[in-house]
Amino acid sequence: MAEPHLPSHVAIIMDGNNRWARAHGKRKLAGHAAGADALRAVIRKCIERGVQTLSVFAFSSENWSRPKIEVDGLMRLFEKSLNDEVPELVDNKIAIRIVGDRSAFSPSLRDAMRRAEDATQGGSRLHLNIMANYGGRWDIVDTARRLAQAAVDGRVAPDAIDESLFETMHNLSEQEPVDLLIRTGGEHRISNFLLWQAAYAELVFSDVLWPDFDGAALDACLIAYANRERRFGMTSEQVRGTPC
Repeated sequence: MAEPHLPSHVAIIMDGNNRWARAHGKRKLAGHAAGADALRAVIRKCIERGVQTLSVFAFSSENWSRPKIEVDGLMRLFEKSLNDEVPELVDNKIAIRIVGDRSAFSPSLRDAMRRAEDATQGGSRLHLNIMANYGGRWDIVDTARRLAQAAVDGRVAPDAIDESLFETMHNLSEQEPVDLLIRTGGEHRISNFLLWQAAYAELVFSDVLWPDFDGAALDACLIAYANRERRFGMTSEQVRGTPC
């Protein structure tokens, strides 16, 4: 369990692979491969620090607009990583879940996703959410669609639909909300990532390009988080339990 001053659920927008590759005179896919190595280091640090859930933005619903050669290479790398990493994930008790619209992926990649989830479902040290063909708006619409169907089927009354019910139905409903959302690569936006789940998250923007983001870089973000006061609409005095 995470210490009280550390986040239980960390979400990361892994940005900067292409810029890293360009700066090192390498092809784009080399940047993505280096990014996969960075993810391994961050996973290890999350386990060390007691983070319970890590959600990473691997491929957004907008990323299909990138050059086809890059997208195809990403899909091959994604499938290979899923197939190769499963034994280590199992050994380290990491449960993996792929969240997003899978319909656009190849049958072999969908099979790899399913095998990875089935093999690691017993993991208890870290829950790793890989967000692929994912968008926060898609997540909200997908949940709304399922709630609407439940209303049509008579399983829920329309006037019973509120934030609490929505919270039980979205695609990460069984997990805690995001405490800390990190974006690497120097950009200062959340780019349609976990819009519902990160509504009260602390935001930390790192200038480090994702392939260079390691355990020390994550620790710097965790320290920034630990120094924040999370009020959730209350006053500082209420949070501290002191008289107003």
